[in-house]
Amino acid sequence: MSLSENREKLAADVLIVGAGPAGLSCALRLAQLIQQHNRAQRLPVLSPENIFVLEKGRELGSHQLSGAILDPRGLRELVPDFADSAPFDTPVTSDAAYFLTAHRAWKSPLAPPPLHNRGNYIVSVSDLAKWLGSLVEKAGASIFTQTAGRELLYEGQGIAGVITDDKGLDKNGQHKANFSPGYELRAKVTVLAEGPRGSLTKDLVNRCKLDGINPQIYAVGIKELWKVASGRIRAGQVMHTLGWPLAPEFFGGGWLYGMTADRVSLGLVVGLEYHDPLFDAHAAFQKLKTHPFVRRILDGGELIRYGAKALPEGGWYSMPRVHVDGGLIIGDSASLLNSQRLKGIHIAIKSGMLAAETIYEALCAGDCSARTLSTLKAKIDQSWIKQELWPVRNFHQGFRHGLWRGFAHAAVQLLTGGRGLVDPMRVRAGHEEYHKLHGAPPPFARTLGDRVITFDPLTDVYYSGTRHEEDQPCHLVVLQPDICHGRCRREYGNPCQYFCPAAVFEMVLEQGEYRLKIHASNCVHCKTCDVADPYQIINWVPPEGGGGPSYVEM
Repeated sequence: MSLSENREKLAADVLIVGAGPAGLSCALRLAQLIQQHNRAQRLPVLSPENIFVLEKGRELGSHQLSGAILDPRGLRELVPDFADSAPFDTPVTSDAAYFLTAHRAWKSPLAPPPLHNRGNYIVSVSDLAKWLGSLVEKAGASIFTQTAGRELLYEGQGIAGVITDDKGLDKNGQHKANFSPGYELRAKVTVLAEGPRGSLTKDLVNRCKLDGINPQIYAVGIKELWKVASGRIRAGQVMHTLGWPLAPEFFGGGWLYGMTADRVSLGLVVGLEYHDPLFDAHAAFQKLKTHPFVRRILDGGELIRYGAKALPEGGWYSMPRVHVDGGLIIGDSASLLNSQRLKGIHIAIKSGMLAAETIYEALCAGDCSARTLSTLKAKIDQSWIKQELWPVRNFHQGFRHGLWRGFAHAAVQLLTGGRGLVDPMRVRAGHEEYHKLHGAPPPFARTLGDRVITFDPLTDVYYSGTRHEEDQPCHLVVLQPDICHGRCRREYGNPCQYFCPAAVFEMVLEQGEYRLKIHASNCVHCKTCDVADPYQIINWVPPEGGGGPSYVEM
């Protein structure tokens, strides 16, 4: 259905795309400001009912996955009495860092300062989103679940809203009996809070040339939640790992977080600028679980949930311009994550609050142009967001040439307030770092696992709760399929089969030729394919609203 066809039109003062911590905090803070405005009987008349929030998941929290340690700094400002009702699992009680070899675990005498978590909380980000959403709705704003923002409405040099997803299209794009066209949602201000590699944010940044000094660089985080035998790990115990199974040229590490009810969150983060196109992050994560240090915790336990997501780790120098006429970008979409601490929830919350204050001022002035909305960047610069992110502005970039050189860069950056040897430290996008193969690619085989401690990707996808309507247009759009069949196979061995942690992409041999088969119903919406494809021909767009993973217990 084209934009020119008739659609039902709705208008709002503010439209927020994404109901994660950033988007929900923006909606809540703006509703609070409007309530204060109305109590003071100021003009113009404003209403929280004119704040709309879109969430593509089946319910609030469905698509919220994180390492799940929360620094409460932002939440304390947003909801001062948060401790009375926030759904925190447990406060952090201890920190430890380990360096792993193939068979040993060497504990650091002191946990590095960036990994100190006393005063923080282990949380389910899914539960946090549900709780914030309840406060948003109580404040009068409207949240629309199972509704994806499919296209931006461009107007002049900016944006004026979104077109939501059509529902009831078959795999060929034809109308089914239950077809329902998407809405044309127009707003004075549209806030993009889509998380990492949001499809609308990607389109806006490219179209309006909003890129930062560096391209955005990413990592992929893969996570499982386990129920383990009593006494294996204490609630509030936090452990981070470096080293095995990652080789020294990789940036990344693992974690184990002890939760209540004998649960443990464990995962692996890997920077997506590695050179080997045949590296399999999911297989590396499964290998991590076989280490004696990890296995002693998991033995006899039970897998509960699985998930994966991309993480924006470029930091300050990868931050796009966050304003256009009628639009703002916040949270992970704006590169507001501390890659040294591997934390961004508190920053996302604060960015949402600052965006709300910017929007409130614009609505009161009757001017939602880029000139007025540009004060968001000034607010970020004057807040503790910059105080936290500026000293680590070159951190991830320093690990471009491996772990040991990265530690050396980190030490110099610590001594120089983040400057390091070169400032800004420039990097290329991760997909440009692949080395081409020499010779024919090896036969591809997925990790099968023992289905006790280790699992194949399809089994893990089952534990992600992923569900899509099967008969719908493929939301993983390969712009030039012939590249996959020929050039990519020769040059890189089809890395999509390896980097996807959900077994979405498969090269199948048909009549003597390889063809790409896409299992779109497996997709956990991590966006790794959109990030890591060497030719940038995979375009991830939202499937029919409500599809995707269900991280309700994570």
